[in-house]
Amino acid sequence: MNVSGVNTVTEFILLSFPCSREVQVLLFVLFSVSYFLTLMGNGAIVLAVKLDHRLHTPMYILLANFSFLEMCYINTTVPNMLRNFLSEAKTISFTACFLQFYFFFSMGITETFLLPLMAFDRYLAICRPLHYPTIMSSRLCMNLVGLCWVTAFLCYPVPIYFITQLPFCGPNTIDHFVCDPGPLLALSCIPAPGIELSCSILSSLIIFITFFFILWSYTLVLRAVLHVPSAAGRRKAFSTCGSHLAVVSLFYGTIMMMYISPSSGNPAGIQKIVTLLYSAVTPLINPLIYSLRNKDMKIALRKIQMFTKTGQSKQEFMSEPRS
Repeated sequence: MNVSGVNTVTEFILLSFPCSREVQVLLFVLFSVSYFLTLMGNGAIVLAVKLDHRLHTPMYILLANFSFLEMCYINTTVPNMLRNFLSEAKTISFTACFLQFYFFFSMGITETFLLPLMAFDRYLAICRPLHYPTIMSSRLCMNLVGLCWVTAFLCYPVPIYFITQLPFCGPNTIDHFVCDPGPLLALSCIPAPGIELSCSILSSLIIFITFFFILWSYTLVLRAVLHVPSAAGRRKAFSTCGSHLAVVSLFYGTIMMMYISPSSGNPAGIQKIVTLLYSAVTPLINPLIYSLRNKDMKIALRKIQMFTKTGQSKQEFMSEPRS
């Protein structure tokens, strides 16, 4: 197709959730409340781990990083979606669209790297308890977390660059609330099977390698737990891993539906709902899943509440005994 001389797209229109003005306002209120609850819940976990030196262990360091990631992740999509609820134009510039694409995907990939690391940490703690303190030191844990972040942010610059080089000559309407590869590739003036295939292969490799690593880790954990003689010990081990498995199931179940084939023909409504699940709902419920099932975290969060009410010093907060 000859696209020379055709006006190129300089901005896109994100339709988000087209509906009446009254419903748009209602959605704005609902998602605003959800957004602030997500920031508060995950922020509380980060603050609890930071302030309580007794939570400076690999398990809680990973949890704090995961909560911080969720705070960053939700900020790649929800603020712009909230703006669009109250805006008539609903436009996003070409550059801003692909920056959102990059950070949205990089944060998502970071999550697919952190979840296996958390599973590996639980494997070592349960299956190799005597060697765990020497193998998974706090320093090694922080290095592995840093590696997850850096590697994730290096995965998609090249595919995104090639997508930006495609001719976008109109229409420029994306029936979504986020700049996603499927809708973007569909707007290209020429077919790009090579780019679509490379994105699909990259996404599949990242998703399935990390997912099967998590399955392998928890298979070994399950075998070890079944050999624990006491029922109380088995319940404690299952409780420790149950919250992580719940998060893994929700996150991987949704992203597998979306990104194994980014333009596989999923209806726009389904794409939006599935994307909402892993980009907005999961970050909202993760603090509940982790804090309600973890005694130490519940104690630390209660102490933070007392800390903010009474104005204790940080040293007093840290020195309070667990009860």
